[in-house]
Amino acid sequence: MKFVVSRDVILSELNTLSGAISTNSVLPILEDFLFDIQGNDLMISASDLETAMTSRIKIDSTDSGKVAIPARILLDTLKALPDQPLEFNINDNNLAIEIITQNGHYKLTGEDGDEFPQTPSAEDTMEISVEPALLHRAITNTLFAVGTDDLRPAMSGVFFSTDQNGTNFVATDAHKLVKFSSGNVTSSQFSSFILPKKALGLVKNALAKTNEEVHISFNEKNAFFRFGQLQLSCRLIDARFPDYNNVIPRNNELDLTINRSNFYNALRRIAIYSSKSTYQVVLKLSQDTLELSAEDIDFSNAASETLFCEYQGEPMDIAFNAKFLLEILSVLDSEEITLKLSTPTRAGIIVPTEMNENEDILMLIMPIMMNV
Repeated sequence: MKFVVSRDVILSELNTLSGAISTNSVLPILEDFLFDIQGNDLMISASDLETAMTSRIKIDSTDSGKVAIPARILLDTLKALPDQPLEFNINDNNLAIEIITQNGHYKLTGEDGDEFPQTPSAEDTMEISVEPALLHRAITNTLFAVGTDDLRPAMSGVFFSTDQNGTNFVATDAHKLVKFSSGNVTSSQFSSFILPKKALGLVKNALAKTNEEVHISFNEKNAFFRFGQLQLSCRLIDARFPDYNNVIPRNNELDLTINRSNFYNALRRIAIYSSKSTYQVVLKLSQDTLELSAEDIDFSNAASETLFCEYQGEPMDIAFNAKFLLEILSVLDSEEITLKLSTPTRAGIIVPTEMNENEDILMLIMPIMMNV
């Protein structure tokens, strides 16, 4: 087999697909890219058995066949080369691979492409379509809140639900919770499932390079994303997502509205002086004033800062984990945010003051007990 392709074209696709390859693969062939040559089309695949990605690019060839090429050495080689046409020669008998450039020859050995695991087929699926910018916002606003506790598999992904009224993306790690809703994406019947974090991260990265509509199909075991020349399939998380609606407080009537950037920057400075075990930062609310303070008793470190805000409720002190609060503020892009509170022991709700039409973002953060 022989084909010619631009270095920049193939490297761009390999960089996108490489995220699907596991560093601790149970099968050696999963450390490879699968090249499936079909005349002028080259299908490149990567998989870790849970998640699989495939992309199609144009090449100059008249041959057909499959070969698995070691991913690391191929990527390192292409990254070190300048942009130029590359000629790949593959020996069908011993799978020896030769890459010929303008000034050099590079030899490596591939594996039998027929031994590469097949990706699941999209059978008995429902399908919805999503604008890429909307899906990117949904993933960005939820992925950071996914849990990392292996004993809670339901929280290790983003809960997706859709019906005729709209679509929800929800993530939680029990300390914070995010719900992103869109009325622009609907389906004829209700469906729900949990999408794994890795797959959504790969989709998010790939969306940055496209403006084509994303087609999402799913059945009981797998979800499939298709946009442009890229396809991704992933195994759904087989677990029951927590009833998040019961966690969201309904009567947080104390509203504090503040410039998000000013709040974020002040919080980042104050957090330096917080305890490294709790990262506690105290918010002291009074009329149109917010005082942030932190203290690390073990090292006699302390800091405080006062910000102007809009607040007309009763004075109140409430403490949060600064790291969680910073994570929330960093993904929001509204100029101002509103923090909705009730009591120092109940969850706070953070919402942007400006949202896209037919979209709603709610971010919940649990308070922590204040040091006395």
